[in-house]
Amino acid sequence: MEKILVLDFGGQYNQLIARRVRECNVYSEVLSYKTDIDKIRQGGYSGIILTGGPASVFDDDAPRYDRELFELGLPVLGICYGAHLMAYMLGGSVSKAAIGEYGNVQLQIDDELSLLYKDIPSSTPCWMSHANSIAEAPAGFKVTSHTSDCKIASMENTSDKLYAVQYHPEVVHTPLGTEILRNFIYNVCGCKGDWIIASFVDEKVKELKQKVAGKKVLCALSGGVDSSVAALLMHKAAGDNLTCIFVDHGLLRKNEAEEVKAAFAGKFGINLVAVDASERFFSKLAGVTDPEQKRKIIGEEFIRVFEEEAKKIGTVDFLVQGTIYPDVIESGLGDAALIKSHHNVGGLPEHVDFKEIIEPLRDLFKDEVRKAGIELGLPHHMVARQPFPGPGLGVRIIGEVTPDKADILRDADAIFREELAKAGEDSKLSQYFAVLTNMRSVGVMGDERTYNYAVALRAVTTTDFMTADFGRIPYSVLEVVSSRIVNEVKSVNRVVYDITTKPPATIEFE
Repeated sequence: MEKILVLDFGGQYNQLIARRVRECNVYSEVLSYKTDIDKIRQGGYSGIILTGGPASVFDDDAPRYDRELFELGLPVLGICYGAHLMAYMLGGSVSKAAIGEYGNVQLQIDDELSLLYKDIPSSTPCWMSHANSIAEAPAGFKVTSHTSDCKIASMENTSDKLYAVQYHPEVVHTPLGTEILRNFIYNVCGCKGDWIIASFVDEKVKELKQKVAGKKVLCALSGGVDSSVAALLMHKAAGDNLTCIFVDHGLLRKNEAEEVKAAFAGKFGINLVAVDASERFFSKLAGVTDPEQKRKIIGEEFIRVFEEEAKKIGTVDFLVQGTIYPDVIESGLGDAALIKSHHNVGGLPEHVDFKEIIEPLRDLFKDEVRKAGIELGLPHHMVARQPFPGPGLGVRIIGEVTPDKADILRDADAIFREELAKAGEDSKLSQYFAVLTNMRSVGVMGDERTYNYAVALRAVTTTDFMTADFGRIPYSVLEVVSSRIVNEVKSVNRVVYDITTKPPATIEFE
């Protein structure tokens, strides 16, 4: 299998680079710059991309790599800090830029015969973010582009297959950045681009069949995209030897529990143990208002319920988790910038008797998990399900969590999602949901004074969930949503729309 290594130097875009490579139908892996050279040498890579990072190459504690990396005979592309490192390690010079560049600038290509710039216009926008720059290229390198303030925006040594760019081709603000990366992957690394989700599903099922043949498998099914796809993959491999445990903590979205049971126990015929533990969760949450304490209570109680049900099944050989690649990267790189904060229920059951954990999706990004779900026959409305935190509505109810509040929020959230879909706005947004605030205000309904809750609506657009802009939902749609919520949902007399970006706000409220 063709593979591109993304060697991370603490860059905030490490995952984005890997995603762009996969969009070119070539598999990518992200490893820390601390990875041993022998592991890289034996990794079967077609090429290496060095990421950006916040450090300066001439700092004493700057992340570096052995010069041998550039002598493996593999094509290497350095991006931003990766470009500085290449120049520095190979005898060029890096210095503080006379004028730092941040944001969109115009890239002027000086060598249109460069394989990196095949079919790229001689002048194209690019995204810069740097205080340092390459002052002198190493011997054997040719400068291939510049900007008004950066004399070496890219350079290359074609005989050694070494390429470097000062700008960030992986971000959407470099409109032709993916084409530039594709040129490196195809024209320089010689990849053919034969990695597709369908082949991943087939190979993964075949691999899992060999691993779990005749063994008992247990899976915690939340109803979210990741656990659902993991369960279906494992069901194809293990059949009736798989048992899924679905814990309803009373904080799911409207009709979600019924949909999960209908799909997995009904349509797919999976052995499903469905547990309604809502009263137990609400009892534990009574009087609790602190967001972190709520998360811990829900996470701990989820594990306890799962353990109790698992004990009834007895010893199992494997426990399935829906871990996906961003989780693996963020927990395993150490120095890498954290892309997002997780709201998922954490921790492993301590008293479940199993021999090994299987994470069938640990090589996939979220969009790839969705595609795998389609391949496996998961209904579209479940594949396209909105990101949903493990503690569920517990982190979207400000203040104490009660059954009444959960019902109020469920109804308001369902109306919001329904009207966005009806207006065709849902596909334009990355995430959207309702929040039940802890604020009550005076209103007038039917000539009578009311003193009820305010519901906040949140909708964002984002490419990586690291930063996000608020969604520009038409006023006409918001008007319908507001009118329906106030008229149809008990105890709500006011609706507000959150127009805060991330940062400074987070996407979730708690």
